[in-house]
Amino acid sequence: MKNITPEKFLAKHPFKLDDYPTLIDVKLSGQEKRKMLNNYREELSKHQDTQYAQGKYGVLICLQGMDTAGKDSLIREVFQEFNPRGVVVHSFKTPTPLELKHDYLWRHYNALPERGKYAVFNRTHYENVLVTRVHPEYILNENIPGINQVEDITEEFWQKRFEQIRNFEAHVAANGTVIFKFFLHLSKEEQRKRLLRRLENEKHNWKFSPGDLKERSLWEKYQECYQEAIAETSVPHAPWYVIPADDKDTARVIVAKIIHDKMTTMKDIEVPTLDPDILAKLDYYKKMLTKEHE
Repeated sequence: MKNITPEKFLAKHPFKLDDYPTLIDVKLSGQEKRKMLNNYREELSKHQDTQYAQGKYGVLICLQGMDTAGKDSLIREVFQEFNPRGVVVHSFKTPTPLELKHDYLWRHYNALPERGKYAVFNRTHYENVLVTRVHPEYILNENIPGINQVEDITEEFWQKRFEQIRNFEAHVAANGTVIFKFFLHLSKEEQRKRLLRRLENEKHNWKFSPGDLKERSLWEKYQECYQEAIAETSVPHAPWYVIPADDKDTARVIVAKIIHDKMTTMKDIEVPTLDPDILAKLDYYKKMLTKEHE
């Protein structure tokens, strides 16, 4: 895995989704992958404690992928060693009536991480140029001036949204949020197998919805929309990484490694120093507490 560098998965221009594999052989057993993942998440947990104490940076993890791509289990496995106060997960569903009274980025802005913390977006603001592009009729629910019918949603509309998302991410990155965007790249055949397992395993039946098959029938359209969204919005301060997702263990290790490699090399994340006046009186404070026990 040492030769698997973040750059191998970085979305490069000109971007074509077909250039990125959904499965790679990292020459490791399942046990070796799990051991490696455990090492990365333990180191990230310790590093996040330092980040929390310093309070300078927040970290935003954006996860996108087709149904069954493994987003939920990846969150569980990669961040399980974190102090609960250090990471908050947001799963964005269909906008509520309140959210629809605001612009489409409002609910995402409100969920951004505090300085010192991680926020994980399980599905993200990119749904606004993905699912709504596949189903443009959803845009009508936003009650946008000038958009009265699907025919009003032009190519210019989508290009404007890409620009708005780029500006949104540029703003939050400039103000101390480190952004990682991961597309879990799943093959159509692997999705078929995972959907079948949901039907065959009684414990997982609850995960299945007939709507999954409807969305699967639109696979090619989704792939086109993902390709354009990634191409339009992968920039140095908010890069997209295309993660081969047909093997969940491998995907988890790669994501953990990319986050680890970036965060642990940021030289200005360090334990804050005490105020000089407090530091000079440490022995005095120790004596006060010791006397309480005498």
